[in-house]
Amino acid sequence: MQDVVAAAGSLYIVATPIGNLRDITLRALDILKTVDIVAAEDTRVTQGLLNAYGLQKKLVALHEHNERVAAERLVADLGEGKSVAYVSDAGTPGVSDPGVHLVRQARAAGIPVEVIPGPSAVAAALSVAGMEAGQWLFYGFLPSKPAARRKALEDLKTLPYALVFYEAPHRVAETLDDLCVVLGAEREIAIARELTKLFEQVHVCRLAEAGEWLAADVNRGRGEFVIIVQGAAPVQADAGKLRETLTALLAALPLKQAVALAVQLTGEKKNTVYELALELQKHGNVDDHPA
Repeated sequence: MQDVVAAAGSLYIVATPIGNLRDITLRALDILKTVDIVAAEDTRVTQGLLNAYGLQKKLVALHEHNERVAAERLVADLGEGKSVAYVSDAGTPGVSDPGVHLVRQARAAGIPVEVIPGPSAVAAALSVAGMEAGQWLFYGFLPSKPAARRKALEDLKTLPYALVFYEAPHRVAETLDDLCVVLGAEREIAIARELTKLFEQVHVCRLAEAGEWLAADVNRGRGEFVIIVQGAAPVQADAGKLRETLTALLAALPLKQAVALAVQLTGEKKNTVYELALELQKHGNVDDHPA
């Protein structure tokens, strides 16, 4: 298999290891080796990665404080035919990391943008949590101020999806307390810290137990965290209320529309509502309505 070579005038968004430097992909190394410029969230961190693989490259800083200005300069370089790779400190750029403005400006200028996928803290945590998470919502970092954080959690409280957060070590204890108070003590939580690093740890428990587990060892509060919380249990519609709602809707709407609206109003499963609708029509509880 031939090595990949960076194309002139192209921007590459490159995922890098979230801890263990051996997790970098061969394709990422090919691109980092052959681009003209490597733009980095922190040039010191990226220099360490490049040194580990014997790569000498021109480094340019692009971080949250200079992203728009730095992006303009890089787009100009790309327009002159230079190839650019952008990397964040760890993981995939643009996911709770800088990179969004660079991509937008490059696309607006008609510059090819290519992703070099690889490590992701979110995907890594989900894969080892052992939690049912066919559907999940990545929130990123919750607000740092307590009142705003609790308000954000109230907005997420009833969602049926697994909730995925990033959290900093100096706020993780407060966040676990708020998660328990707002979302409920019985939900399952997976606390993943320092993924792929020497002191990697994943702990699964009830939210009621999370704060105590964290406080039991000072080392558990160190590092970078991914937190996954079980989604809200589906709200079971009251059978009598569902029948009453569906009867009224069927009297005014075609079957398909009545069922769809009843599902939205009650949160009940579509198949359950549809079967009840057929039963109501069959026994003459409602008049047939044109489909």
